[in-house]
Amino acid sequence: MQNRQKVSNAIIRRLPRYRRYLGYLQTKGVKKISSNELSELIGYTASQIRQDLNTFGEFGQQGYGYEVDKLYKEINRILGLDREYKTVVIGVGNLGQAITNYSYYYKIGFNIVGLFDANPKIVGNVINDVEVMDVSGLEEYIEREKIDIGVICVNRENAQGVADSLVKGGVKGIWNFAPIDLVVPDDVALESVHLSDSLHALSFLIKSKADEKKD
Repeated sequence: MQNRQKVSNAIIRRLPRYRRYLGYLQTKGVKKISSNELSELIGYTASQIRQDLNTFGEFGQQGYGYEVDKLYKEINRILGLDREYKTVVIGVGNLGQAITNYSYYYKIGFNIVGLFDANPKIVGNVINDVEVMDVSGLEEYIEREKIDIGVICVNRENAQGVADSLVKGGVKGIWNFAPIDLVVPDDVALESVHLSDSLHALSFLIKSKADEKKD
């Protein structure tokens, strides 16, 4: 397999979309599919699909296409979804609770085993069978329980401090929902979700379509 450091960010962003559509095809009982058929379904060109998948190996056969089940499993493996991740959520407000209660994460191996908050009114509550602990014990818990992923749902003022504690505890990755660009060591994976950016992009698209109608 090709060195993952050489895989472009654009390809990485497309892989979950492939997985999602292949999962849909499985529910429909589809056993094989060509790159042209995938192109019609997903919206990428057939050439782009073949190039993306060939980055990781030869998964299809010319004149036959791809076995849906096999390709789905291979993309799971490429994405690291063939294992489980011990996960903690820091900041158990509305967003943190929503993430904790979202069953999809558990189905694909992201097991939320710890919840943390600084609010004494929240500490001690139980959400989805997990008790909320005081954030002061975060670093020790991360190290003791060998936590893989930390999900940050705190305000921007506290986010970097939480990230530092996660790093010191030994997490492998951080999923950041705080509206701030965090600084972490190169050996810690960081994925930031800026919800406002997505909303602003939607606003632009609405405006653009309205302007097109005026022309």
